[in-house]
Amino acid sequence: MAGIKNISYDDRRTEVLKYNDQWSTRGFYKASSSGETGTLTSANSLNARVTFIFPDPANTFYYYGIRCCCGGKYAICIDSNPADPNFEFIDAVSPSDDGKTHRPWINLNDKVDGKLLRSKAPPIPAPCNHVNCNGCWEGYPRSRFPNWGDSQVNRSGIRDAIKEYNHDVPCTIHRVDVDDRGYFMDSEKYEVTEQTKGDFWELLIGHYRLINPRVRALFVENMSGPVLQMLGTIYNIEPFFFSSSLSWIPSHFQEEVQPGRGDHITITLTFLKTVDYVIPAVASDPTSSTRNEDTSARGRVINSQTPLVLRSGPSSNNCSLVLDLLAVHLIRNVEGNILISYHDSDREATSAPYLHERMHSAGQSVYWQNIFQRSPDPTLVLLILIWHAICAWDEALEALYAHICLLETYALDTSDIFITHEMHIIRAHCIQYSSLLEILRKTVVFIRDTPNPAMDTLPQEENQYSRTLLEKECRNLLSEIDRLEMSRRMQDQRLENALNLVFSNVNINDSKRMKELSEAAVRDTYLTMIFLPSSFVAAVFGMNVRELSKDSKGTLSHYFEAAAPLTLLTIWVVMTFQRKHPFASGSTFWMRLVWPWILFKQVFMKREIEKEEEASIPLGSII
Repeated sequence: MAGIKNISYDDRRTEVLKYNDQWSTRGFYKASSSGETGTLTSANSLNARVTFIFPDPANTFYYYGIRCCCGGKYAICIDSNPADPNFEFIDAVSPSDDGKTHRPWINLNDKVDGKLLRSKAPPIPAPCNHVNCNGCWEGYPRSRFPNWGDSQVNRSGIRDAIKEYNHDVPCTIHRVDVDDRGYFMDSEKYEVTEQTKGDFWELLIGHYRLINPRVRALFVENMSGPVLQMLGTIYNIEPFFFSSSLSWIPSHFQEEVQPGRGDHITITLTFLKTVDYVIPAVASDPTSSTRNEDTSARGRVINSQTPLVLRSGPSSNNCSLVLDLLAVHLIRNVEGNILISYHDSDREATSAPYLHERMHSAGQSVYWQNIFQRSPDPTLVLLILIWHAICAWDEALEALYAHICLLETYALDTSDIFITHEMHIIRAHCIQYSSLLEILRKTVVFIRDTPNPAMDTLPQEENQYSRTLLEKECRNLLSEIDRLEMSRRMQDQRLENALNLVFSNVNINDSKRMKELSEAAVRDTYLTMIFLPSSFVAAVFGMNVRELSKDSKGTLSHYFEAAAPLTLLTIWVVMTFQRKHPFASGSTFWMRLVWPWILFKQVFMKREIEKEEEASIPLGSII
């Protein structure tokens, strides 16, 4: 994929992207210089056009209409490699995304700090020994990353996490250690309050690295501002990890690469899981993707970011499909490896104690013990968390499959319009699920293609074995992701089939009703024919003629003298403009105008024509 440059624009970037109506199509456009304008016209609507500006020159741009994953409606992906139409899926909200590194870049509209530009201090501050720094963590992120000004910190959400956290709820950090033998040790947990944050800082300074070069996993629950700043300072964590985690922005990137020593990698992604559904006590939000018959079709909004409630049937096993977050920062270093897992406490995300327990349980399995005892690569520990996301996906798609089977049963028995609404809602979510699975696949590929620099210090044979083992496990993950995507496509096709079945049932019911209406019309016709003689007699006796009314001067002969010519004239005109019957094909208007003579010949002169034809037959042809 070298040489490919992908650029996307969120639909809120009105300075470069303008459109009206909705569009969903694809095409190509040749741009010779940057700043040239391209236009995409939808095949669904003549009014649906998207206009955008090419930022760079290229031979050919392929652009696609895709849904945004983080708030926008649609986005444009421009692929400048005409030889490979399979473009990289990219983060539609990030205008600087190159299709490979999903990184939450700073918004281009942020203000630049003039003091920073005039400062003579080095862009990268010298490492702090944390001995006489008087709590340098309080200045994070700017103390370690001077380019992060107030505007960037506010926009990224880090300021709110530092200042606006709940001071009454302690931050709990659950810890799991992996020793040199590959054994998982369940260590104690830390509770950090406003009164004990100083003690926690001293604890981090004292042994923030492992005693032995294996892995220490920290699962942070109810992350407070001081804990965020302390972890970011002591482990020199890029603020991008916290900004993408706080905003649930999918990202994966490598940083601080030191050959022969280590690096930092960040993984944040959203995945699907099932939770028990509880009927809300308040009225439903019109933007929620639930089935509510009391809400009008115009008032419902399909929002694929909201939970998908599966509650069409009478069963009590109702559940919801919700988005969960996996946010991990892994520090791979020859002095010790640290894994930090962030857990959002304000949403239905996996809790820190739950994931801590799952990792410890997985570490006790024979399968994973065989891996960790043979390879010291800490990246393999990260794969346990990826497997957690895949298992959650599997359970969610299984619940969705059961729900679709139930909808198919309803579609056979009813033509309820709310069934079709729910099917359309599920299909909209399936489109969103496709992009999430693609992000998960790209994350596994990123892990596979990002080797640990610290492994270069090991013997070549051991390093090669660990590398082969990591690639094998990543292939297993990619195989499972392909299976999940195949299941998602199958369920989407079943939904389409069920929708077609509903519409077929509606058409059949409409045909039955039309047949009933036709039969009723025939009955009305027969009823009219029954009363036709009576109506004729009533019309006759209502005539104002001398035979019925002595004071009148008109007679029945006058009536027939006027009615008969008009009737004949009407019949003549109607038959003249008949193109098919009783005229032969190709007859002209003048031939149809003398249709009485043609009809007379066909009826009264038919016998004479037959006699002439019989007389013209030679006698020898009969013998």
